[in-house]
Amino acid sequence: MSSSPDALWLNVSPALQKFDRPLLKHLAQHGAIAHWQYCQTQDEAVSMATALVLLHDYFKQGDRPVHLLGHGISGALALLYARRHPERVRSLTLLSVGVYPLVDWQAHYYSRFALLPCSRETVLAQMVPTLFGRQSWPVTQNLIQLLEKDLDNSLSPHTLYRRASLFPGGVPVPLLVCGGSEDAIIDPNALDGWRPWLKDEGFFPKDETGWTPPGDRLWQCPGGRYFFHYHFPQSTAEQILDFWQSFLRLPVQHPAFEIASAG
Repeated sequence: MSSSPDALWLNVSPALQKFDRPLLKHLAQHGAIAHWQYCQTQDEAVSMATALVLLHDYFKQGDRPVHLLGHGISGALALLYARRHPERVRSLTLLSVGVYPLVDWQAHYYSRFALLPCSRETVLAQMVPTLFGRQSWPVTQNLIQLLEKDLDNSLSPHTLYRRASLFPGGVPVPLLVCGGSEDAIIDPNALDGWRPWLKDEGFFPKDETGWTPPGDRLWQCPGGRYFFHYHFPQSTAEQILDFWQSFLRLPVQHPAFEIASAG
């Protein structure tokens, strides 16, 4: 990253990256979109701290702040990075990230698996319509295989014995939170829970002309589920691009911002 792109998409779930491609294709028509990927192996402990260090090493190669984006647990990592290094983030876009950021599809899977006396494949088969709507059995089988790979190779911190959590809180950079109106993983209540943390138009400083930047945004994709950005890439891209456009004149030096913490 000798010269920074306009935006950086994070992916810490390599098995599911096919669901990101339609949206990235739309966004790439309007600017340079870089892709950062982290693959978790079964032989190493899950550590978001390690991923944050590696991500920061990547950012240090750049020469200017960029728009940062991520879906699900990748979005949670983007949120943590923007809190630690806001000077390197132009804006933050979170897709399917609720007010409790570490809640993802795997958290729901393990909760269901602990309650039901079923095999892994059976529970995943039950997860498919929750995540994607009703599918034919061949398509369901293919999706089960992808979800199994994600369980084994993603950064998601959840296990059968422990569901990780992260206290709600804001971020000092411009924020767009997106979710699906029909999502059972990040349901409307989990999405709406962001509202107390959203910054209004008075948070960011006016420029020399007196122009006041707009505040943070929250958008629900009509009919969208957990992977709404895959099924509705154009409308999702339009929301993101409009958000970016609104902050073109915003200074990259963000005001002081206090992050709430648990305990």
